[in-house]
Amino acid sequence: MPHPAPHPAPGGAAFPMATAPAGELDARYSSPEAVPVPWPEALRRLERAELFWISTVRPDGRPHVTPLLAVWDAGALHFSTGARERKARNLAENPQVVLTTGTGTWAEGYDLTVEGEAVRITDDARLRALADAWERKYGAVWRFEVRDGAFVSREGPALVFAVAPRTAFGFGKGDTFSQTRWRFS
Repeated sequence: MPHPAPHPAPGGAAFPMATAPAGELDARYSSPEAVPVPWPEALRRLERAELFWISTVRPDGRPHVTPLLAVWDAGALHFSTGARERKARNLAENPQVVLTTGTGTWAEGYDLTVEGEAVRITDDARLRALADAWERKYGAVWRFEVRDGAFVSREGPALVFAVAPRTAFGFGKGDTFSQTRWRFS
């Protein structure tokens, strides 16, 4: 049974899910022996993934895709971007995004997409906790100071966003191909 999405509070923390959503296998895109992947397994992959691709929509409707780092915490994926970067400008007009990660190979591995709304995090205490999570995951090179509702590094301020999944998809590849969907509404 699907569960309510862990919607981030404006400027603050995301709320974790009470229980995991059930995965639904799409037999049209799955091998006959495939079974739905449980959400906890997909979540472990999201937590370990180092590189994500974010898809946003430009004000004129054209898509924009770029790589970035992301951290799973408190029921949401979190990413940062400079305020003047294209993705930040896109999010100011349309906060709907897709974050993608995976292996980049055709016949092996597992790919994941997370669809949701990017909500800006501005609470300094929450941002300090996320800065610690970034450093734990990516090392000291990704150490951020927190000031005035943003991450601050030698490159300047970076806005931080949370994306609580509305829908997620997993794509198994190899001996058994599968497509699993998890709904959070």
